[in-house]
Amino acid sequence: MCGIAGQYCYTGGRPDRRLLAAMSERLAHRGPDGEGTHVSGSAGLVHRRLAIIDLSPDGLQPMTNEDRTLWLVFNGEIYNFVELREELAHKGHTFYSKSDTEVILHAYEEWGHECLARFNGMWAFALWDEKKQELFCARDRFGIKPFYYTGAGGSFLFASEIKALLAHPEAGKRPDNEILCTYLTWGVQDHCSRTMFGGIFQIEPAHALVVTKDGIQTPFRYWDVTVNPEIRGGDDDPTVAARLKDLLLAATRIHTRSDVAVGTCLSGGIDSSALTATINTLIRSDAPESVGERQKTFSVVFPGTRFDESRYIDEVVAATGVDADRTEPAPGQLREDIGHLVYLQDEPFGSLSIYAQYCVMRLAQKKVKVVLDGQGADELLAGYLGYQGSYIRGLIRHLHWGTAAREIAGSLRRHRAFFAAARGQLAVRRTRRGLVKCTAKPIDRYGGTLDAVLHRELLSTNLPALLHYEDRNAMGFSLESRVPYLDVRLVEYVASLPLSQKIRGGCTKVALRTAIRGLVPESVRRRGDKMGFVTPEECWMRDELRPFMLDLFSSDRFKGRPYWDADAVLRDYQEFLAGTTAYSPEIWRIACTELWLKTFFDTAAAPVL
Repeated sequence: MCGIAGQYCYTGGRPDRRLLAAMSERLAHRGPDGEGTHVSGSAGLVHRRLAIIDLSPDGLQPMTNEDRTLWLVFNGEIYNFVELREELAHKGHTFYSKSDTEVILHAYEEWGHECLARFNGMWAFALWDEKKQELFCARDRFGIKPFYYTGAGGSFLFASEIKALLAHPEAGKRPDNEILCTYLTWGVQDHCSRTMFGGIFQIEPAHALVVTKDGIQTPFRYWDVTVNPEIRGGDDDPTVAARLKDLLLAATRIHTRSDVAVGTCLSGGIDSSALTATINTLIRSDAPESVGERQKTFSVVFPGTRFDESRYIDEVVAATGVDADRTEPAPGQLREDIGHLVYLQDEPFGSLSIYAQYCVMRLAQKKVKVVLDGQGADELLAGYLGYQGSYIRGLIRHLHWGTAAREIAGSLRRHRAFFAAARGQLAVRRTRRGLVKCTAKPIDRYGGTLDAVLHRELLSTNLPALLHYEDRNAMGFSLESRVPYLDVRLVEYVASLPLSQKIRGGCTKVALRTAIRGLVPESVRRRGDKMGFVTPEECWMRDELRPFMLDLFSSDRFKGRPYWDADAVLRDYQEFLAGTTAYSPEIWRIACTELWLKTFFDTAAAPVL
């Protein structure tokens, strides 16, 4: 994993080396192990290296082919590079390194743009084709790795993070108010190609684009997945769980390919616990050097609060014998870290759960260089309890009355407290409609049938934002984060399963729970709640962060913003402090947006990490 940036002067001229150097400097945290720059004609490429595969100088970037007609900067990992390398060697290609980067170059030589279909991994890259005088840019299927771009001064600029693009004086000078208002109103981000910076875009998941002398061509989709809409099928078929378990093992095995130490993020939930137990299976069978004889795990705990998952973490640690490290984020530390966190993320974020993950990554970087994480399983296997409403509505719409009745009964039996709290939050939201002044088109995350919702959540309305947060938090501490549940083989298999393998009788992740029976402690396998890396945000906003928030909401700059009714926001927050109204995440979104505006638009230049 690394940081990449570049400039293509498609209208003529030469790249600005000072600009390239400034962009590189703003990405230094993504690649502390080395840097490289290549300028050829009208194209300039920049790379910051975090050495993971082939630590030798042979893995340095920008990397070229034998006749120096192709130049590549690449961020990510191609996990099946060993198999692709062998296939390409049989076709006559010669390799000079052991890196996956060189595999991309030869795959492009062999298959052109179609090479993307061959890759299993996470990637964002830009490949300069000297003969064609075109820049080929691509992002992985799920948007695990970021790729931002803009047009400025007759050139195409790209980078792994928005802050690098801001090194150009014409880039991102004002917010994109429509996208910002969508976030403020609905809490949704990273759902399209536009960002909260005006004129700055991202390549969407499973898309690529080409830049030629004629300019930026329309991005094209190179992959998609169909979520099976069938209600029932194979409910008692033992081969479903067996196949899923085998694919999870295969995905985890290939994700541990590394020439540096690998650890695991352990929240105590089903997904990370299954991953931890699967890695232990690999230690016994494969003995991967990257993991070592004893797996290292990293967790966040909040003793004495309802958010604490220590009980489940303890059970997984006892069952697996891992070398477990834990961190307990303190509100006082949050006050010190919040400026860095906002700058690191580039855009406002939806809740302080992001800070819990930030603290886990800070802990992990002391012992490892790569971490595996359970991101993606919820969207694949309908893990969020909100999906149950989508499932039930779809059943009723298609006249599956009996199944709908069983699901309603199961949901109420298992999750009555959750749905009661959700109704309360909806009521709170309705009373707060006057806080945000700007308007945005409605985005209904859970509207439609469950198969449509899961497809949307996987590629648009939810997972891309979570992957955004994870990338910035990990790379902020020069860590590579990997997500085995997004192995394309696993994704396509789970998507092919009928919906009853995801939700049944109010139980979520049915197929996974069956597959990991005997692998993880029963108390974890049968968990019905959903937490992950969360924080006691409401408590912090009421107590420790009170002076900070009161100052923020009382400032003249806050009062002058066009996005909210500042007096109403302050009054609402004071009512929450007094206990006369419930807490709403909208308050944090407004506060985070104000911090973002101060960081990126109220200062002459954002700091360099």
